[in-house]
Amino acid sequence: MDGAGGPGEGPAQEALQSLSRRLQVQEKEMELVKAALAEALRLLRLQAPPTSLQDPGTPGPTRDSSPAAPPGLPPARSPSSVSRGTQTETEVETESSPGPPGLINGPAAPHGGGEEPGGTQSEGGGSSSSGTGSPGPPGLLRLVQPPQRTDTPRRNSSSSSSPSERPRQKLSRKAASSANLLLRSGSTESRGGKDPLSSPGGPGSRRGNYNLEGISVKMFLRGRPITMYIPSGIRSLEELPSGPPPETLSLDWVYGYRGRDSRSNLFVLRSGEVVYFIACVVVLYRPGGGPGGPGGGGQRHYRGHTDCVRCLAVHPDGVRVASGQTAGVDKDGKPLQPVVHVWDSETLLKLQEIGLGAFERGVGALAFSVADLGAFLCVVDDSNEHMLSVWDCSRGTKLAEIKSTNDSVLAVGFNPRDSSCIVTSGKSHVHFWNWSGGAGVPGNGTLTRKQGVFGKYKKPKFIPCFVLLPDGDILTGDSEGNILTWGRSLSDSRTPGRGGAKETYGIVAQAHAHEGSIFALCLRRDGTVLSGGGRDRRLVQWGPGLVALQEAEIPEHFGAVRAIAEGLGSELLVGTTKNALLRGDLDQGFSPGHTDELWGLCTHPFQNRFLTCGHDRQLCLWDGEGHALAWSIDLKETGLCADFHPSGAVVAVGLNTGRWLVLDTETREIVSDITDGNEQLSVVRYSPDGLYLAIGSHDNMIYIYSVSSDGAKSSRFGRCVGHSSFITHLDWSKDGNFIMSNSGDYEILYWDVAGGCKLLRNRYESRDREWATYTCVLGFHVYGVWPDGSDGTDINSLCRSHNERVVAVADDFCKVHLFQYPCARAKAPSLVYGGHGSHVTSVRFTHDDSHLVSLGGKDASIFQWRVLGPGGAGPAPATPSRTPSLSPASSLDV
Repeated sequence: MDGAGGPGEGPAQEALQSLSRRLQVQEKEMELVKAALAEALRLLRLQAPPTSLQDPGTPGPTRDSSPAAPPGLPPARSPSSVSRGTQTETEVETESSPGPPGLINGPAAPHGGGEEPGGTQSEGGGSSSSGTGSPGPPGLLRLVQPPQRTDTPRRNSSSSSSPSERPRQKLSRKAASSANLLLRSGSTESRGGKDPLSSPGGPGSRRGNYNLEGISVKMFLRGRPITMYIPSGIRSLEELPSGPPPETLSLDWVYGYRGRDSRSNLFVLRSGEVVYFIACVVVLYRPGGGPGGPGGGGQRHYRGHTDCVRCLAVHPDGVRVASGQTAGVDKDGKPLQPVVHVWDSETLLKLQEIGLGAFERGVGALAFSVADLGAFLCVVDDSNEHMLSVWDCSRGTKLAEIKSTNDSVLAVGFNPRDSSCIVTSGKSHVHFWNWSGGAGVPGNGTLTRKQGVFGKYKKPKFIPCFVLLPDGDILTGDSEGNILTWGRSLSDSRTPGRGGAKETYGIVAQAHAHEGSIFALCLRRDGTVLSGGGRDRRLVQWGPGLVALQEAEIPEHFGAVRAIAEGLGSELLVGTTKNALLRGDLDQGFSPGHTDELWGLCTHPFQNRFLTCGHDRQLCLWDGEGHALAWSIDLKETGLCADFHPSGAVVAVGLNTGRWLVLDTETREIVSDITDGNEQLSVVRYSPDGLYLAIGSHDNMIYIYSVSSDGAKSSRFGRCVGHSSFITHLDWSKDGNFIMSNSGDYEILYWDVAGGCKLLRNRYESRDREWATYTCVLGFHVYGVWPDGSDGTDINSLCRSHNERVVAVADDFCKVHLFQYPCARAKAPSLVYGGHGSHVTSVRFTHDDSHLVSLGGKDASIFQWRVLGPGGAGPAPATPSRTPSLSPASSLDV
């Protein structure tokens, strides 16, 4: 196996790239010379009588590998633009022909001739080589006279021109092509007289020039032109599907739990459902399996929030739930204000929206009152002053508000025996608040604070949690690992800091419970208390007098205990700082989830399983049917991309160091470990037949490996060199011989892998090639997914369904889109689905298109969507593509 190139490849590659750049500059100069010559000839032709420039005796060039023009194209065409670099040529075709109509091509260019300058077609404005004898679009198109001339010769009729006239006619054809370029939009006018950067919509606009009857379309990203050739079977873009797809998505399952940076986020409802949140979704989980264990349960989802949920509170009736969200911005940059939703967990309907416009930055903590059956809601926001407010739940009105402290507030709660007493805790404080409702008049209530006195006890840096006991005492857990018992006592004016209040709150008992901070306390139905440790990861049950009764230790790879909830019977639920949700009792084992940004995603070729990897260095295989984690391993490095071998026996994983691994999916053993360069890998993809593996790197290269039948062994086959920026996406053709790739500077390039990893300089010849997958975000079949104003980074991932009916898109604005396929019309409509609280990094369909999996970035969430066919039925059956562009006569891969 060869993991790196030879020592001489670096200088040679730089020299090759330098020559390529010089060649492109020369090509542009030649285009200007052509344009000047064409203008002169055009002026001469305007004074001459019209004559046919068609050479009826010279057949068009043919290639066995080139697609034949499909039947059914219209016999006549109005002038249509042919995009070529930053210039445009026109074709006029009006004469009907008995043969298969299509593009009218002139004679083949001489070998090595200057009819078409060679070079790589770059989206930045480079020229495209037509190749020798290839049906290249510009410069070889013939001009046919209008239909009123009855003596116009047929396309393939015998020649009536003498050999001496042919060179002059050839020059005339080329001149006519260039002349038509100037007739259409001369020189700088071909770009509307504007630099692309000043095009409508600003520097980040996606501006398209669309040829409804031509052979190419052009769009702009950040001022760079991107030319895409229309498949030969499409007569007009108007005949392509329009409107949103008939298929829809329904959120089926959410994997993950937000334990890394939130608290008090795990509760059990009266129905026995477990309620917690991740991203913008509040999950109601019905036990029967486990979020990380065996399947069998079910999920429902409250999806009313527009940004990440940060806190939860359950009403004393066990049905109503309050959830607070953070501030954010929408895709247009407009701010989304923090707000609290009060909703019914049985119907999932929002009952009340509280505090819209009243909170800053986000909602940090929530609590319902208990003594008066949840009539009031206390809210602490994330502003600098951490505003504390009390609200009437039924009316949604604010009764009282006060600045609490400039220090962090981590928890809030009502005294269960007296709703006029509120407790808050956080950084170096425990505060006891008394409030009066002001006769229920909004804003007339008052809040007064009493500070908890530590006295002879050491003041901890943080008090993250507390529970209120039925007898009125309060237990707090702090960063020193102590559980403190607080009670009321008479004030002592001689004691410093106690002021002149009639009574105060002080510590009456202390017990050292954990090494390191205590993150969670939970009061059980039997009166015992559970505490969860941070550093020691212990879960301890305490009896009266804080006597330890039982304990268990959470494995290190799950992280520390973040939240504890008591389920039905003796069942316990534990959320951890590594986003694992554990279910069972103190003796049961559990499985973890992801804790950091996710990027790598691939689905199994014939099972409803999928694999994920991310910045947390975990590689996880998920069971989509059992909604369970099958296994996970530690990669020791950040995983960014992955792909299953068609056999399903192995999976390739690309890392951020240039290494890539091949693992056995059954034994989880690494069977291959290779390094290509020292840049991160952005995409790995097996060919449909499993014979090749393509690896796209941030060093601008695609590495090709030959693969054994079982996928376990790989050997370097070659490299695809030609991109001027890092590789972002790639796809294999259905025959496994060609690759389409995108790069960071919006290039679309095509490669002949079987022919030696050669760059196909004439991109026009690849217009009819069929692709086994479609994940490239740039291409004719998907350019309609780009919204106006795109800067080229708005779409992170794209995936076509296996039945070629729909395209799923992951964007930078927390949304998943569903488009019809092909999506080749500007501003194509889509179905939009929210729920992620961060940029969506990847989307993939399962092997049978029954589900779509989407990954959240910073929220580390995994959403499994059920794909519903028209009318809400199951997934649409696998059918041939609805693309009208690939008839059997025009497909290269039939």
